[in-house]
Amino acid sequence: MLISSPAPPEVTDVLDRGERVLWSGQPRQGPMLHGTDAFAIPFALLWTSVPLFGGLAALRGPKGDPFALLPILPFVLIGLYLLIGRFFVDAAQRRRTFYAVTNERVLIVSGLFSRNVQSLSLRTLDQVNVSSRASGRGTIMFGRNTYGSFTVAGWPGMGKYLPPMFDTIADAAEVAKLIRDAQRSAAERA
Repeated sequence: MLISSPAPPEVTDVLDRGERVLWSGQPRQGPMLHGTDAFAIPFALLWTSVPLFGGLAALRGPKGDPFALLPILPFVLIGLYLLIGRFFVDAAQRRRTFYAVTNERVLIVSGLFSRNVQSLSLRTLDQVNVSSRASGRGTIMFGRNTYGSFTVAGWPGMGKYLPPMFDTIADAAEVAKLIRDAQRSAAERA
């Protein structure tokens, strides 16, 4: 049996009159690695180290002008974000993300600087894909991921290429079953 704690205010604030929360949760918290990091981390190391070592070599040269580093500074800063900063941005985004299944819809409330509410009606939700680990933690994706694994968590703008999802939640298979049951109930009421 799936046990859910009371829904947080971030979810209850967006409920319609008469709507009941059947389940609420959040993604896994804290910094974490994703499968795409096998590509992203070496890329970020290369992106950061090439201009950094080039700039240091120019500094040690005969003229040793520190202003020679200014043109490479943006590349180094971007590289440091890709190498380290994106993990903290990703963790902050997940800390401010809340999921809910109600008797009417699936809700995703998120946003670092402003609130973004995604609402998917149970009556029109046609594709629910579940991937979970032996621990029960997993992801429920609502729709098809047309970009496959080429989207990297924490990189600016990547979220718009992904379908709505409950990412890295506990008891993913049980939540998916709850969604299917809620869909059947919503269809019977229609």
